[in-house]
Amino acid sequence: MKKIAVTGAGGFIGHHLVRALKRKGFWVRGIDIKKPEFSQSEADEFWFADLRDKDVAIKILQDIDEVYALAADVGGVGHLSRWNYEIIKNNLEIDTNTLQGVLASKGKKVLFTSSACVYPIYKQSTTDVAPLKEEEAYPADPEGAYGWEKLITERMLLHAAEERDCQVRISRFQNVYGPEETFEGGKEKVIGALCRKMALAQKNGEIEIWGDGKQTRSFCYVEDCVEGLIDLMNSNFSQPLNISGDGDISINDVANLLSKISTKNVSLKHIEGPQGVRGRQSDNSKRREVLKWTPKVPLEAGLTKTYLWVESQIKNRK
Repeated sequence: MKKIAVTGAGGFIGHHLVRALKRKGFWVRGIDIKKPEFSQSEADEFWFADLRDKDVAIKILQDIDEVYALAADVGGVGHLSRWNYEIIKNNLEIDTNTLQGVLASKGKKVLFTSSACVYPIYKQSTTDVAPLKEEEAYPADPEGAYGWEKLITERMLLHAAEERDCQVRISRFQNVYGPEETFEGGKEKVIGALCRKMALAQKNGEIEIWGDGKQTRSFCYVEDCVEGLIDLMNSNFSQPLNISGDGDISINDVANLLSKISTKNVSLKHIEGPQGVRGRQSDNSKRREVLKWTPKVPLEAGLTKTYLWVESQIKNRK
């Protein structure tokens, strides 16, 4: 049986990916420095390991056929805009060592999860931004230390594929969300944060939004995301590929959808805070061509599932 490793298996997307791989009948080793936060991992083995140690990475991946490399120091815009040195240092160590482990592994095959943060800031300065195509990552001007590290690692992996005996797949995420995502503590992303604020709000109350709320994003429900990852791993495509939902929406409109879902009729209070780029939308034409795949979960349906899950978490601890 094929042996698959998922690094970052204690995180939101990695946890869902392990679950999806198990349901497809694969043997899976989860790897992380922490357990999943909200439910038990379904991995056949769960190894606690710090991939900033090269010897650990080589040891833990040597008998593996395929590696999904999700491990990263990551969070929402508040976290990413604050800890640039630690983020780039930690992620360079994790990704370089993971690649060394892959090169020493049985299968020598890796899927690296990159980010839309690799796309140039100068292409994302307005709310009506044109959808971003994979080749538009250059000339380079990524968003923050996190974006620079992801772009550098993409290049490292592509060169490894050219010069070493390994197979590489690269996905670029945009705003993956869903049940079991982090919704508090400083590393939460926008959907988790908005769901928490809405669940805690009084009926006809208000919630705070960083900036004017007109900044736009593409979103992808987590179950769709992991299906896209598995399809990409099983494809023959070795260049970066957007794995994202279609279209874009403003943060204000997301908040208003959550207000409708919660039936709380809240108002929005705009305050100062980090916002990231002004507008970001994914061009998914290459994804449709390569994978013959499109996301199945509409935004409102995905937001409903996510909000109800966050609301239940908050209610259950009172």
